[in-house]
Amino acid sequence: MYILASKPRGTLYTGVTNNLARRVSEHKSKLGCSFTARYNVSNLVYYEQFRDVNSAIHREKQVKRWRRVWKIEAVEGMNPKWDDLYLRFNW
Repeated sequence: MYILASKPRGTLYTGVTNNLARRVSEHKSKLGCSFTARYNVSNLVYYEQFRDVNSAIHREKQVKRWRRVWKIEAVEGMNPKWDDLYLRFNW
């Protein structure tokens, strides 16, 4: 489960994937999601890992129902500077 942002406290997008590197790369290339392409939402600012796909999907649905302020608090708890976490990984 992951959250992308256009900029700090900007437009947010919540998704789920079994391959975070591939999926974020697709968002950065503006492939596969018209919303993120239209609003330039491609910075990986938050993620959670799960062993079970059903748990990940359940969590994604939970987070999608959250108020925006709760999502911002979650991001800032993990990533206070809103860095693009994709750049930190050696994919």
